[in-house]
Amino acid sequence: MRAVIQRVSEASVTIDGKIHDSINLGLVVLLGIEDTDTKEDIEWLSNKICKLRIFNDADKVMNLSIEEVKGDILLISQFTLHASTKKGSRPSYLKAAHPDKAKPLYEKFKQQIHFELVRAIHSGIFGADMKVSLTNDGPVTIYIDTKDKE
Repeated sequence: MRAVIQRVSEASVTIDGKIHDSINLGLVVLLGIEDTDTKEDIEWLSNKICKLRIFNDADKVMNLSIEEVKGDILLISQFTLHASTKKGSRPSYLKAAHPDKAKPLYEKFKQQIHFELVRAIHSGIFGADMKVSLTNDGPVTIYIDTKDKE
């Protein structure tokens, strides 16, 4: 499971020309799901995201988590995070989970984040053609892969 996490001052996802969901202060989480991902990956990654201390405290030091600033999360499914560009110019997505497997894991991930933050999680629609707009605050962008827990 891979995630690109961006600290934002605002973000929205548009589907079919209409804003589907939006947040103010918080995180945009782009989530890629792999065939080998499990419940343990969901629990580890959701906990890591909820505990990341990437929001500024009163001294302008990144020392606060999404929980502490009462921020929101906008979760977007993104299979292209598993693109392999090793050969040629056209990315391969063989590691990305098939939608039949990925969608239930995406929904479980969304539920796990909701459980940890104890508030609604904003999101796009799995598999939809989405336009994501955001103002990256900082900028702060972090990449996490559950298969590489360094």
